[in-house]
Amino acid sequence: MSGGQGSTVAGLLQEVRASFAAADLDDPATEARILVGGLLRLSSTELVTRGSEAVLPDDVTTARAAVARRLNHEPVYRILGEREFYGLPLRLSPATLEPRPDTEILVDTMLPHVRRLQSELGNVHILDLGTGTGAICLALLRECPQATGVGSDISAEALETARGNAERNGLAARFETAQGSWFDAIHERFHVIVSNPPYIASSVISTLAPEVKDFDPPAALDGGLDGLDAYRAIAKDAARFLYPDGKIGVEIGYDQRETVTSVFEGAGFLLVEAVRDYGQNDRVLVFQFHR
Repeated sequence: MSGGQGSTVAGLLQEVRASFAAADLDDPATEARILVGGLLRLSSTELVTRGSEAVLPDDVTTARAAVARRLNHEPVYRILGEREFYGLPLRLSPATLEPRPDTEILVDTMLPHVRRLQSELGNVHILDLGTGTGAICLALLRECPQATGVGSDISAEALETARGNAERNGLAARFETAQGSWFDAIHERFHVIVSNPPYIASSVISTLAPEVKDFDPPAALDGGLDGLDAYRAIAKDAARFLYPDGKIGVEIGYDQRETVTSVFEGAGFLLVEAVRDYGQNDRVLVFQFHR
């Protein structure tokens, strides 16, 4: 990159966008805005209104180092170390999946169920299996002030990240963590269980974009030979940890509605809702135990 530009906010933004465009990134303008705005702590509006302001040489150097990382396929939000999810700023770590907008659909779908249970019972207890950053559980807790939640994960580093995110968003008093695989560390019942488990077939991992396969933790992606290992593990034991009338909501891959439904039906669950994502792909399934 040239040394001449980049002395102002507008100049730096233009320089980063040009680098991304030259590298054939899908949306260079948006990525440049997110990266420069994140590094300089400026909103999209401020990037425009403060375009003529000078940028410190150190910040220019940091931005150029960040551009080099992006051109090496590292996702923008990983470089920034955080991403907003459902209005909550969440810190990422190498042990956590980067929360995606599609996963907000799981929150949207489960909120009415949580609110209904909350109005009937007064308080609702939520379990988030494979919690990662804590995104799903923390978003539900923020929207439902009487709810409490547990985030379970096999990774101690992920749980540390989730606890930090709960603290940062003022939710630590209602959020606990449990370390273990699926229900291994769980010894109580819940009104709602949610999960965005690993659901990609092992053989497909190597074909994923480098942004995903090289930077998301493999354990959060790999769903076994047919991509259904996690759903089998969850369906097998979920009934023991759900209150009667409890609901379980899971995110799925775009082509997994039928297979995941049959896994849960085989364990005694009924499908009560199926929701599509913004691309009109099946994305969220909600089940209830059929006694």
